[in-house]
Amino acid sequence: MLAQTPVQIAWVTTDLTATEEALTTLLGAKKWIRVPSVHFGPDSCTYRGRPADFVASISFSYAGDTQLELISPVSGESVYTEFLDRAGPGLHHICVEADDVDAAVGTAEVLQRGVMPGGMEFAYVTAEAAGVPYIEIAHIPSEIRAFFDYVKQEQQQ
Repeated sequence: MLAQTPVQIAWVTTDLTATEEALTTLLGAKKWIRVPSVHFGPDSCTYRGRPADFVASISFSYAGDTQLELISPVSGESVYTEFLDRAGPGLHHICVEADDVDAAVGTAEVLQRGVMPGGMEFAYVTAEAAGVPYIEIAHIPSEIRAFFDYVKQEQQQ
């Protein structure tokens, strides 16, 4: 796997509001932007090598230049439900940005892979040896980058 700079820290939770409040207090995130019920379908996502079909609500904020992401599974099986079942709510992954997800993944074992609505390509690889369950490798297209820029600007108001 190619070395990349972390751009995001993410938590999986069963309670977006409580986690938003805790991280606002701990990290100074001022405003959270929620994207409810994001569908990841079998035509755009795999989980452990099989077509995936799941829904998750997501909340975004920033602490300085680092994006904070909260993920709350709604339905279906994914690396998010797997994590909750195994460890309960908590720190789930760091995300690194890559121009070429395939090259960045290299020979690492991919647990979940897909394309989000809006065109962001992602792959989750295991990182337990590094003390975090997963690393997400993502290619962030201009449409998604514009949304992230909006979320970041909201922190400055």
